[in-house]
Amino acid sequence: MAHPLHLTITVDVLASEAELTPAEATVWQAARAATNHAYAPYSHFHVGAALLLEDGSVFRGNNQENAAYPSGLCAERTALFGWAASQPAQRIVGMAVAARPANGEFTLAWPCGACRQVMTEYEHRQQHPIPLLLPGPDGTIYRYRSVGDLLPFSFSAENLPTPQPIV
Repeated sequence: MAHPLHLTITVDVLASEAELTPAEATVWQAARAATNHAYAPYSHFHVGAALLLEDGSVFRGNNQENAAYPSGLCAERTALFGWAASQPAQRIVGMAVAARPANGEFTLAWPCGACRQVMTEYEHRQQHPIPLLLPGPDGTIYRYRSVGDLLPFSFSAENLPTPQPIV
């Protein structure tokens, strides 16, 4: 017999940047600044992502488009893949995403499904939640305690079969 499964995700809605902690303000501003280096000649939608590392440093990424559309990459994944290739020993303690039209004001931006899956993979990899800041409506900021909150039914290593020895 079918029965409902109820999920609860808590999101803090901040009225403005003034409510961010100093560490959050650092990663939030870094994500916004990262939009300035996006390569978006086709969509004209500039997205920036920033990772706050445990040593206080910040790693940035932005969307990189390509005329062969599937060959481009989102800001969240450029930041995460770049971090993993260069500083994987530094744990991620915060993440933020920002977006704006090429010649416009900052607006809502939600990670795509592929980015949500990758973000969750890196959270599993470091075995520690990655808090996330996303822009909300009317200048609000959404604070998630974990990137996993965006993808509660993610695919992970636990979903894979146990490898069998080759004989």
